[in-house]
Amino acid sequence: MPNMKNAKKKVKVSIKEKNVNNNYTASMKTAIKNVEKAILAKDKNDANDKLKIAIKRIDKACGANVVSKNYCARNKSRLTKKVNCME
Repeated sequence: MPNMKNAKKKVKVSIKEKNVNNNYTASMKTAIKNVEKAILAKDKNDANDKLKIAIKRIDKACGANVVSKNYCARNKSRLTKKVNCME
């Protein structure tokens, strides 16, 4: 446990930041999973709609510095390729 006043404040702030970051990460991962489920179900229209949502969530997580730019670009590219290759 921290003893100094500023260290105690920092613990509180880091807990709040952790919760916010977890929300960004969880919503991003859920959106990615939803796209992949739509791809497995072979529903192209649904996959396109969910892809737009997933890209928004990935960009928000990237903008909040929760994940790196390369991670975001890689995931967006992979998902878009999968949706475009659907019949």
